[in-house]
Amino acid sequence: MTSEILPPHHTAQLTNRAHNFSMLFSSTPRGARLARRLAAHRFDAWGIPYDSDPHDALTLIVGELCANAVRHGHVPGRDFHLRLTRDATAVRVEVTDTRTERLPSTPAASGALSEGGRGLFLVAHLATHWNWHPRPDGPGKTVWAEYDLPTGS
Repeated sequence: MTSEILPPHHTAQLTNRAHNFSMLFSSTPRGARLARRLAAHRFDAWGIPYDSDPHDALTLIVGELCANAVRHGHVPGRDFHLRLTRDATAVRVEVTDTRTERLPSTPAASGALSEGGRGLFLVAHLATHWNWHPRPDGPGKTVWAEYDLPTGS
């Protein structure tokens, strides 16, 4: 695990450096829930307080991407990787799994969504940008989303 320990609402020096959090989680619903909860705590520690719109949006983005990694990217015995990065203007969420053949698709632009596909639809509407790329160090893919923070956050 790579992270830094900061007191809640610590915002000093954000303009000069990035904050990072990175951890492997079991590719199970329990692992996805833990990833979402740890991300929520990390956002609060990075000065994005609980019950704020940016915190809620980012936590939902993390939850959807982790749930997708478990549901669509699960390979028995393999974990998924969550990486969070915050700089002065944005937060980037990256979720990497080890399944190559099930790739994310662009959510339908219409309101008529099938049973699946709602997660990326939400991510597309909450995030400033999102996409995916092949995992550089082995089989699998990384789905990422960037969220621009309001000025003064």
